[in-house]
Amino acid sequence: MRYYHSTDGTGPRLLARHDGALYDLTAVKPGVARFVDLCEAASITDRSIDDIARGLLDSAEVRSDELLADVGRPVRPGEVWAAGVTYRISEEAREAESGMPEVYLDVYSGERPEVFFKATPNRTVGPNEAVGIRADSSWDVPEPELGVVVHRGEIVGYTIGNDMSSRSIEGENPLYLPQAKVYDRCCAIGPCVSSVDSVGDPHDLRMSMTIERDGETMYDGSTSTAEMVRSCEELLTYYARHNDLPEMAVLLTGTSLVPDEGFTLEAGDEVEIEIEKIGTLRNDVVTV
Repeated sequence: MRYYHSTDGTGPRLLARHDGALYDLTAVKPGVARFVDLCEAASITDRSIDDIARGLLDSAEVRSDELLADVGRPVRPGEVWAAGVTYRISEEAREAESGMPEVYLDVYSGERPEVFFKATPNRTVGPNEAVGIRADSSWDVPEPELGVVVHRGEIVGYTIGNDMSSRSIEGENPLYLPQAKVYDRCCAIGPCVSSVDSVGDPHDLRMSMTIERDGETMYDGSTSTAEMVRSCEELLTYYARHNDLPEMAVLLTGTSLVPDEGFTLEAGDEVEIEIEKIGTLRNDVVTV
């Protein structure tokens, strides 16, 4: 199933997409108003989130798809982390931008992956909200990524992430990575959480990204998560090592879609990222 977070004026609501229909789970169980509530119920009963949701479907109200136009972040993670250099093209791109290219090759082929802090809840936006580019950066790109949704250390589903990046800042010196990655509106997630069972193999999903500017397509590319050299489970293992994870977290798993070196985002651009079995994340761009 796919799970969406919506507010219809009466408070938060958890919606579920199943067999083409959209259901209102909160109308059946007011205590299940957010994705984390569903995860808690599943954890307490030792069942999957889909099992809990299926138990509500017979009594759940079918809702119009018009509600999906106003969905917000499907989950409010305590923190977002990200992995880098998990695809060959990402390693090559970061070598090209950096004055110290050898560090990226070492990470790509090394035992320990690059896993870094990405965003707090207030720096994270949802579908149809604006992502940010830094005013002090001259080279900015979106990075479309499969997001692993984690509840109490366990993978409960997947979402789409946009790991916004200031390549000019990171390229100047790898030690500037936090400034290149962590700032206002630096991350987008959504439009839903797709359960583990509905995604199946997360390492065999089609991914695409388009960037539009004034009606013109500036970038259009596609790839597959099969190109990832590390698994979601491996990345989660390193994220969780000696680390007290929040109740809900999202771990972004890297990108293999990199616009040409001469391209940089501008305010007003529209970024659209699609991942098979999850959906489409749309965001426009503002300067922060």
